[in-house]
Amino acid sequence: MPRAGLDPDVVVRRASALVDARGVDALTLARVAGELGVATPSLYKHVGGLDDLVTRVAVAATAELAARLGAAARGRAGRPGLEAIADAYRGFAREHPGTYPLTQRSPGTAAWTAAAEDAVTSVAAVLSGYGIEPGDVHRIRIVRSALHGFVDLERSGGFGLPASVDESFALLVDALDATLSTLS
Repeated sequence: MPRAGLDPDVVVRRASALVDARGVDALTLARVAGELGVATPSLYKHVGGLDDLVTRVAVAATAELAARLGAAARGRAGRPGLEAIADAYRGFAREHPGTYPLTQRSPGTAAWTAAAEDAVTSVAAVLSGYGIEPGDVHRIRIVRSALHGFVDLERSGGFGLPASVDESFALLVDALDATLSTLS
């Protein structure tokens, strides 16, 4: 009989919090079980082992990122939409420094792929304001690459100079806007 209050979602939320606090390499079933106050074998009633748990964390993180991008893009296109998704993307990466990287590599599941497609759909919707078609993979990749590169450098402490990182991010969005305006 599963412990009352313990289900796969609870396990994934606890694992996600651990990954954000300590990184994916620190994730173990024993650590998750300890935090939940159960014996490690009890987790096997809810997840299929460590690989399954990491996959579930990746799916949950990607779905959350997609939801945030979708909410940011809703009713917006062009420059206002670009600013909104850029801020949502950066905000997610800042709030979830450990799980964010899991949104960038597919564990090969349909659930992750669907969540990633939702995220890309939100980016494509915003780009429609620049006259860019939803299937224009190249321009979608430009935006994703720029945002990912910035937030990954920021997340890993790669901006050591004393200049404002927020100002640099605003300049990145300006550059993307200018570039996208000339590519349509």
